[in-house]
Amino acid sequence: MAEVFDELKVQRAEKEIIEGVLLDYLTEGHAIGLWRSPGTTKKNLIVCTEGIQYLNDVSIEDVGTGFIFAPFDSDKKKVFLKANISYSIDNGDISPNVSDVPHNLKNKKLKNDTVPFFPSKPYESEDAIQNNFTTIVKNAIEQIAAGHFEKLVPSRCKQIELPKAFDLVDTFNTLCIKYPNAFVSLVSAGEIGTWLGASPELLVSVDDQMSFKTVAVAGTQVLPPQANIKHVAWTQKEIEEQALVSRYIVNCFKKIRLREYIELGPKTWQAGNLVHLKTEFEVDMNATNFPQLGSVMLKLLHPTSAICGMPREESIAFLKTTESFDRSFYSGYLGPVNFENKTTLFVNLRCMQWCGQKAILYAGAGVTIDSIPEKEWEETELKMNTLLQVIQP
Repeated sequence: MAEVFDELKVQRAEKEIIEGVLLDYLTEGHAIGLWRSPGTTKKNLIVCTEGIQYLNDVSIEDVGTGFIFAPFDSDKKKVFLKANISYSIDNGDISPNVSDVPHNLKNKKLKNDTVPFFPSKPYESEDAIQNNFTTIVKNAIEQIAAGHFEKLVPSRCKQIELPKAFDLVDTFNTLCIKYPNAFVSLVSAGEIGTWLGASPELLVSVDDQMSFKTVAVAGTQVLPPQANIKHVAWTQKEIEEQALVSRYIVNCFKKIRLREYIELGPKTWQAGNLVHLKTEFEVDMNATNFPQLGSVMLKLLHPTSAICGMPREESIAFLKTTESFDRSFYSGYLGPVNFENKTTLFVNLRCMQWCGQKAILYAGAGVTIDSIPEKEWEETELKMNTLLQVIQP
């Protein structure tokens, strides 16, 4: 009982710390990136005080320290939040000590009715953002059967009413607890609005040992309570879907004539109450004499076949003409760059766009020749539930 009390005490302390920082900086019109990396308890918060930058391409080696937020459409500009100020929050403490920074949070007492200002984008009417997903899936199956595609990944979105007591920082902290293996993020800026998410999928990682990593993730199942992950069985459809994503990454390596890489998997991998098939790829950038590998692979990989289909360019064109809404930052990528000598970028999945009293949720599903439209709809519902069961418990 004492441990539970201590945990709640830490949560309250961290909420007050985070809200104190956000109350200062967001109110002044600055942008913030808040995140918790998989497998850690430490939360990081950067503040961009000199205005966000828009980049045509991301050069990890040259961009500096900050946070990248990129849209699904690779032709659109990527948002870079420079880390003019940064904090780490862990176990109820903030570093650097708030007395060492210009905004002395120790002297700021938040009132019950005082909350940080979060910029939001106005929501559209339901008709404007809701597409007929099952019809698109049927069309996709027909296109695959005709030999035009190997796989397609249509998506859908839906608006939800937020509870009156909904709190973005509380929800961020709850996601951190509920999904310890996810990249949990809260990004907010006047130009782009406010986005919250808990993504399971790494896109590109480069650490201080010059080790490059990426993963291929596909297939989705619900893991029943008390079930053993070792006993999960996969259908031929799911195995083939995952193999397509893995092959896409290998083909990217072939394009740059990279042969020295480690491939581990596929294996069953748990993310919350869902399980997926995952294959990991790793490259020693020193041994291969390829210091720019992170930037090169980022451009080749995004958008991956896991979020659009194969062949890639044709799949993107199909989705742009059939999906009746703008994916915006959903299925783009995000994460810290050159932060504490490491870059970790994740595909922006299991995310929502905050619209004041409403929110827009996004999800997609991989379609192959063996797909059943109703099953793909169910998969998108399962993915949206990652956030829904926290927002509307």
